[in-house]
Amino acid sequence: MTETSPFSGEHNLPRNYAADLLTIDHGDGVWLFDRAGNRYLDMGAGIAVNALGYGRDDLADIAAAQMRRLIHVSNLYTTEPTLRLAQRLSQARIGAWDPDFAAVHFGNSGAEANEAAVKYARVYAHRSHGGSKHKLLSFHNGFHGRTMGALSLTHNPKYREPFEPLVPGCVYAPFNDAAALEQVLDDSFAGVIVEVVQGEGGLSNMTPEFAQALNRLCHTHKAILIADEVQTGLGRTGHLFASETVALRPDIVSLSKPLAGGLPLSATLISRRINQQLNLGDHGSTFGGGPVTTAVALRVWEIVDDSAFLADVRHRASHLEHRLSQLQQRFPFVGKPCGMGLLRGLPIGAGQRLADIMTAILDNARENGLLVLRSGSNVIRIAPPLVISEGEIDEGCSILASVLESVAAQFKGDLYE
Repeated sequence: MTETSPFSGEHNLPRNYAADLLTIDHGDGVWLFDRAGNRYLDMGAGIAVNALGYGRDDLADIAAAQMRRLIHVSNLYTTEPTLRLAQRLSQARIGAWDPDFAAVHFGNSGAEANEAAVKYARVYAHRSHGGSKHKLLSFHNGFHGRTMGALSLTHNPKYREPFEPLVPGCVYAPFNDAAALEQVLDDSFAGVIVEVVQGEGGLSNMTPEFAQALNRLCHTHKAILIADEVQTGLGRTGHLFASETVALRPDIVSLSKPLAGGLPLSATLISRRINQQLNLGDHGSTFGGGPVTTAVALRVWEIVDDSAFLADVRHRASHLEHRLSQLQQRFPFVGKPCGMGLLRGLPIGAGQRLADIMTAILDNARENGLLVLRSGSNVIRIAPPLVISEGEIDEGCSILASVLESVAAQFKGDLYE
C-alpha cells in the first residue's frame, strides 16, 4: 500500500519517533484508513487503547455534549462525571474478592497512574512505619511507563540507561520466581509493582503460585502490592481485571489505556487504609479526571463491566488462540502462542538477524493491510479491539500467515525452531 500524505517521509516530531509514520485519517469498527483510502485491520488497537473500536457515535456524542457544557475546571473543584466515575471504580471487585477501594486518583496516562501508585505506597509507608521503609520492587521484563519514576521501575536497560541516574531505592527481581522474591523482599520495601501479563516483556503470564507468594510476602512485610493493569485491565483478558485470573490481591490498581475510549485518562484505585494516610496536597493533577474524559469513561465502564460482554471477549480470545496455534503448527520458527485473552503473542525463533526479521514482519503486515505490534525482542503482539469479530480474526490471521511465508522466504536460514 502506498500512502499519500503531505507529511509522508518527514515531520517535525522528535527523532525518537519513526522517520516515516503512517498517517491515519479515520477509523470505523476495527479498521483504520489512511488519506489514500487504504484500509488496515487494526490488531494493535492503538497499543490496547481502542478497546471498543473506532467511529463510535455513543462515545463521540457523550464527549461533544460534555464539551459544550463544561470542558475543564482543574482539581481545585470537581464535576459530577468525575465523582460518578470515582464512585463506580471504588465499588469494583476483583472477581469475588472485595479489595475495599476507597478512593480513585485520576491522571492522564498509564505512566501517571503508576507514578501515583508508587507515591501513595511510599507516603503510606512513611506515615505508617517510618522513613526507612522506602524501597520499591519491580520485576525483570516489566514495563511501567516512561516518566522518571515509572521508568525507574522498568527493568530493561534499553529504556533506563539514557536517563540515569533515576529514582533511588528501586530493586528488580526475576518474574514468576517465588524463591527469589522471598530472598529479596523484606521490611525495607514500601511497595511492589507487578503486571499479570507483561505487555512489553514478551507477554509472559503470572503464575497463580507467584501471585500467592506476592500476596503472602507483601502482607508479611507490610509492603503495598500494586497491580499494573494499564494494559490488562477493563476486559482485555476477558475479565474486568487480570488480577482475578491468578487471585492476586492488590492494595492499589492502576488503569488507563481503554478507560476513556481513546481519550487520555488514568485511574489509580487505592484501598481504604492507604487513603486514610493521605493529607491535602500530597498529590494532584491539573487535567486528570476532567469532565469530558470521565463522562466518556462512564460509558466505557458501563460496557466492559458486564458479564455478557466479558464472556464474548473470552469466546473471541479462544478463537484467536486457535488460529494462532494453527500458525505455530504451520511455521516451524513460530513458538507457542502466549499472553491471555485478547492480548496475545507469537514468539519468533531467529538468530542474529532477529531485529531485522521482526521489523520485516511488522512492515510487511502493514503493507498488506494489517497492523500488529511487538512485545519484547521476538514476540508479535496482537491486541485488537475487544469488539473484533471471528471473521475479522480469521482475516487478520490469514494476512499474518502470508506475511510469515514471505518473511520465511526472505530470511531463509536465519529462522529456527
